[in-house]
Amino acid sequence: MMQICDSYSQKYSLFNAMNRFIGAVNNMDQTVMVPSLLRDVPLLLEELDAAGTVCSQPDAALPPGDPGAFFSRRDMYSHYMLLKSIRNDIEWGVVQPPAGEEAARKKDKLGGGAAEEGEGEEDLEKQFHYHLSGLHSVLSKLTRKANVLTNRYKQEIGFSSWGQ
Repeated sequence: MMQICDSYSQKYSLFNAMNRFIGAVNNMDQTVMVPSLLRDVPLLLEELDAAGTVCSQPDAALPPGDPGAFFSRRDMYSHYMLLKSIRNDIEWGVVQPPAGEEAARKKDKLGGGAAEEGEGEEDLEKQFHYHLSGLHSVLSKLTRKANVLTNRYKQEIGFSSWGQ
């Protein structure tokens, strides 16, 4: 009984979301044997609805003011490289700016006041939960995108029955 509860709660853990994303990108990387074939091939926006079916929309249907429009108009190769880059950042870390630049940014962001620093620390738990849920959401969307790209690549090269 305890193991069932643990596995249910682990479904929403950040660690497992990162592992699912890394696994999906690794699968994509192993499937895509010739990444250059992805160049100039548009990736349709494919979102899973609540029923689990795939709905396709062409990129041109996006309104120009949509913030996601930039990413959706990229070709499959751009998405492939983006997903691999994010995977590497998760696995190896992100290059940190020099110490002087980061201190200046923090000072500008906080305004340098001692009262503001105290208020920020009281709110750390709320900020943590906000960013944790946001990161989990983004990782889930990126995982879906890696799976869609992998399946679309298989479709494009005519091997849609691979791995099934």
